[in-house]
Amino acid sequence: MEDTYLTIEREAHAEIKEKGSRFIAESFLVTTLDEALARLETVRKREYQATHHCYAYLIGTTGAPQFKYSDDGEPSGTAGKPIYDLAAGRHLTNLLLVVTRYFGGTKLGTGGLARAYADAARAVLDSSGVRTNYLTHRFQFTIDFPQYDLWLRELHKFEARVVDSKFTDRVSMDVEIRRSRAAELTARYTELTAGKGRFEKID
Repeated sequence: MEDTYLTIEREAHAEIKEKGSRFIAESFLVTTLDEALARLETVRKREYQATHHCYAYLIGTTGAPQFKYSDDGEPSGTAGKPIYDLAAGRHLTNLLLVVTRYFGGTKLGTGGLARAYADAARAVLDSSGVRTNYLTHRFQFTIDFPQYDLWLRELHKFEARVVDSKFTDRVSMDVEIRRSRAAELTARYTELTAGKGRFEKID
């Protein structure tokens, strides 16, 4: 099972200049369309004197990501698509890239524009780094106290994360684990409790 996806490690800023024009590139971590549009609007308001705000976003961790790119008034295909292609070529998702242009008085031509936008996007992606994330499932396990320490060691072996624990006459634990290892973990739990333990998937 494929349960990983790539996104940027950190939000970043980069700037290049080409024949007097400034190209200011910014990267943002986003997980929803509303979040991407809000960050884009923040840039537009902050850099309100700029000539163009070209962008691309990719959102989603399963299947094909939702995406859009925009030339924002630049000649068709010279800005949004080069920005998008760089992000998609690195297999990144859950990010917004915005390249703001302050026109410097000299036209760059379609080829020059495409190179400048691509160079700015590449620079900010290089500064942003790459992080591998895991798709997870969350389970609630109930364990008897005599088995508690043993179960903690098992969770450690599976690199599972204990999100929450509640202690009464037994221990109730919310556990997060990579999707690809979930079946193996639940099977181990069943084995450990001789089929008498109770667990449920909660996410």
